Amino acid sequence: MLGDFTWSVIDKEAESLAVRFNAITKNIANANTPGYARHNVSFEDQMKEVMERDNKLHMTVTSQGHIPSHPMRMSDVHAAETLVRDERYRLDQNNVDPEREMAALAETRMMYSAFMRIASNKLTSLKSVIAGR
Repeated sequence: MLGDFTWSVIDKEAESLAVRFNAITKNIANANTPGYARHNVSFEDQMKEVMERDNKLHMTVTSQGHIPSHPMRMSDVHAAETLVRDERYRLDQNNVDPEREMAALAETRMMYSAFMRIASNKLTSLKSVIAGR
C-alpha cells in the first residue's frame, strides 16, 4: 500500500476534508458574531494539478534550491484556509450565511463518505487477493 497513488489521494482528501470540516464548524459557531469573516478551505485545484501532471509540460526540479512551479506529489498538496473578507452578508459585517454553510457541510460529509467507501472497497479487494480468492 505504501507508494500506491490511490491511497495517497484518499489520505490527502481525508486530511483536507477534515480541515474543511473544522473551518465550516467555526463559521457556523460564529454565525452571530459581529464582524466575523468566514473561513474557506481549498485544495481541489492542487490535487487536480498533481493528478493531471502527466498531461502538462512543467519545469524540471533538479536541485533542492529549485522552486517547483506546481505541487510535485500528493504529499505536497496542502489545504489552504483563507478568510473571506470581501463578501458582506449582514449589516454587522458578518459574512456567514448559515444555509450556505450547512450546504457546504453536507457536501463535505458526502465527499468524505464517498472517499471512505472507496478506501473500504480497495481494502476489500486487497483482502480478497491476500486470501487467494
